[in-house]
This record gives sequence, C-alpha cells and structure tokens, in this order.
Amino acid sequence: MDHVLNFMDYYIFTPLVYPVSWPESNTMRQILSLWIITILGAELLYLGFGAFNFYYVFDHELMKHPQFIKNQVLQEIKLGFVSIFWMSFPTVGLFYWEIKGYSKLYDNLYETSEGVSGLLLSICGFLLFTDMCIYWIHRSMHHKNIYKHLHKQHHIFKIPTPFASHAFHPLDGFLQSLPYHLYPFIFPLHKGVYLSLFVFVNIWTISIHDGDYRIPGQLIHLINGAAHHVDHHLYFNYNYGQYLTLWDRLGGSYRYPSALLRKGPRDAVQKLK
Repeated sequence: MDHVLNFMDYYIFTPLVYPVSWPESNTMRQILSLWIITILGAELLYLGFGAFNFYYVFDHELMKHPQFIKNQVLQEIKLGFVSIFWMSFPTVGLFYWEIKGYSKLYDNLYETSEGVSGLLLSICGFLLFTDMCIYWIHRSMHHKNIYKHLHKQHHIFKIPTPFASHAFHPLDGFLQSLPYHLYPFIFPLHKGVYLSLFVFVNIWTISIHDGDYRIPGQLIHLINGAAHHVDHHLYFNYNYGQYLTLWDRLGGSYRYPSALLRKGPRDAVQKLK
C-alpha cells in the first residue's frame, strides 16, 4: 500500500489537496490519505466491476425468479456501500501497519532466497491460506447465535446479483476479509503481488454472485464458482468456500451445484414460463 500512497502523494495529494506545510510523513495525514484511497478504491472496484458483470455477464432472466425480491439490486448496492464505508476504518489500521514496516511485504523479487519460485509459492500460499480461513469464518457466521446478528443480512438475497458480493453487515464483511490482510504479516509476499491479489479477490467475490453457472467439466469438483455459491444462498448450509471446494469436502458441507443438474434457479424460471 505504500506504493499507492506515494503515487497519490506525488500526483494528487501534495499538489492538489493538502497544504505544503503538512509533511507527507505526518501520521494523521497518512491515515487520512489511506482512508481516502481505501474507501474510494473499494467503492469504485465494487461499482465498476459489479456494473460490468451485471450488464454483460449476469443472466437477467434470474430476476424473474420467485425469490428475487422487490428492488433487490438497489438494496444490494445500498448495503454494499454502507458496508464498505464502515469496513474501511479497521482496514486502514492494517494498511497503516503495513506502510510502517510491520508486515513481511517486500519490494525486490530477489530480497528473498527463493526468487521467482518463492513468488509463485507465495501466491499459492495466499490462496490456500485465505480459502481455509474464510471457510471457517464463513461457517462460524452460520452459527445460530451469530447468524441473525450479522450474516443474515447477506442471505436476504436468495438469488444474488454481482452487487450482492459486498452486501454484508460491516463486521461480517471485515471478518471475512481479515485473512487477506493477515497473510502478509505472517508470510513473505511481494508488494505488487499483494495489491494484485487484493484486486483479484474482490473481482472473484463479485464473480461468484454473477449468475453465470458455467464451469469447465474437469473443474466442477475443484473450483467454487457461482453455481456452487448460489446453492449456498438457497440451501444455507453448503458450499462455504471462497475459491475451492477443498474445505467444504473436508468439512462435510459440499453440495454438487443444482444448476448443473438442471434443478437450479434458471431452470425454475424456465418452468414458470
């Protein structure tokens, strides 16, 4: 995040926003700048990719499903906006610790002895670590004493659109995003890769809510896609995973996608016709 902060300071904040007398190294300025970058970046990513997906990928026939609620898209966007706003505050704290050097993020690919192979391993490690953590955090959100207070807001949307991707209670959303931030405090990770993965996980979250249930045959049992995740919304106790089906299989919560058995939401709409 320090690269993004330095870029914004050089091109926008220093010449256009802050007085020259306010040094770039000032703690309050850095925290304020990080908050602006975080909230604007997250909202633009959510709206930009969400809108693109909604208009060019999402099957609008699904909006005729009986469980698609009135004004659902507007409700999803409102909840997503509010959630991102409140999530940005604790997220900024984590980003601030990163730019102060408390994480294991590094700049130079050859700062570590592993080089390129270490870089590739760190990407795999990031995906496996976050998938495992999110599975258990997500599953815990379905505990009867927690669900009604936090995760229920997300499950209002039985037939989600891409805009449901960030439509969480803010605490729920932050807890499920926490593994992304914790990883570079535990394991070495290149700064550029970290920023790229941060964008990727947001786009992936949008994609598993986009109603495109197509999955290459050989990957059906491996990748947790929109076909798997819509069953999570519909049937509640299945397919908690983020990217992979691994932990659902180990945890006994895997469900083969009903959409691939011609028993999914699109098939229900066709029957209504």
